[in-house]
Amino acid sequence: MRRLEWILLLLVATASRAHGQAGNQLPPITQDQNYTWHLSSSSDPTGGNIDFQTMSPGQTLTVLDQDGPGMVSHIWFTIASFEPYHLKRIVLRIYWDGEETPSVETPIGDFFGLGLGEYYIWNSAMLSVGGDGRALNCFFPMPYQRHARITVTNEGKMPVPKFYFNIDYHKYTHPLPPKTLYFHAQYRQAQPNHGLLPSQSNGKNLDAKDNYVWLEAKGHGHFVGLTMSVLQNQDGWWGEGDPMFFIDDPDKPLLPGGTGAEDYFLSAWGFGPSGFSNPSYGAPVISKPFAGGRWSVYRFHIDSPIPFTKYMKATIEHGNANDRSDNYYSVAYWYQAEPHMPFPPLPAVEDRIPTLQLVSVPGNPGPAKPNTGPPQPNTGPPQPNTGAPQPTGLSPK
Repeated sequence: MRRLEWILLLLVATASRAHGQAGNQLPPITQDQNYTWHLSSSSDPTGGNIDFQTMSPGQTLTVLDQDGPGMVSHIWFTIASFEPYHLKRIVLRIYWDGEETPSVETPIGDFFGLGLGEYYIWNSAMLSVGGDGRALNCFFPMPYQRHARITVTNEGKMPVPKFYFNIDYHKYTHPLPPKTLYFHAQYRQAQPNHGLLPSQSNGKNLDAKDNYVWLEAKGHGHFVGLTMSVLQNQDGWWGEGDPMFFIDDPDKPLLPGGTGAEDYFLSAWGFGPSGFSNPSYGAPVISKPFAGGRWSVYRFHIDSPIPFTKYMKATIEHGNANDRSDNYYSVAYWYQAEPHMPFPPLPAVEDRIPTLQLVSVPGNPGPAKPNTGPPQPNTGPPQPNTGAPQPTGLSPK
């Protein structure tokens, strides 16, 4: 099914479930549109071909700064950088209506599902990485009433020679519908998770207190999905952990939680012999279940966003009853009314680099093993790049 059909399905679902969020903002394509279309771009203002911006270390580049009412409908980035793991070092932030703390804060690669810090091609209805694996696309609708500001910050040690962007957005002559919800995205990681000994859990988990947390939010809105990457520190299958959600009750998870990680990501009996991408779920990067194995998975609740009226925490076990100590990196996506709950601080740059950890099996983590270089390729297709991506050339594109 083509992307357009799935976007239309999402808009219908959002309109019917999100307190009128979509409303007149997202009319069907067979009818006249009620907005004007605009583009924020790195395009050469002289009409030449220097269609990129550069970023020195520590520099923040503002890629959109517009008054509302309006809606961001599509974001496209591509990056040329020599720095290893620049996808982990460049940070994307989005601010709505003049807020001081961002509603989106995540390493740029993780936002686009590249949580292992390397490029690979994958496709879904809401996010995709196309071209030769370097075209980063987002199709989440992002309405705003008064103002929208999108920034990228180079937290690396090397300059970014070329940063290209095109951001499609709408301008409206009328206010957004009442109770419109705002887009949010939050990065989390555990490097590593702290696995429990069998004597600590007895193989049972009903309270989720030691689970890996994808998202924690206060207010009202709905959860629409996540991307997650795993770097195995131990041999064996990592995917026996169940998802567990706290909805409007911070003390008690909603049970039953599920039947395993691969089942939540809409696969079964593992993820099959090769990576795959579908419009609302997939496992683009798979490996063998051994230490050093690298995995990336995603699920979007296009058919049924998970609503909350006061509080939401989305979690997953790391192994059965949290008995494993693998590394997890994730971004959760949701819509809610502002203001939002403060996000946990981003880990330091070097702590975000996927690094194999020495852990006892199972149980508490030992000292970190130094990062010995670029990541190794997975053993099953699609194969990610083996190491830090290099730019295709520094002459004008």
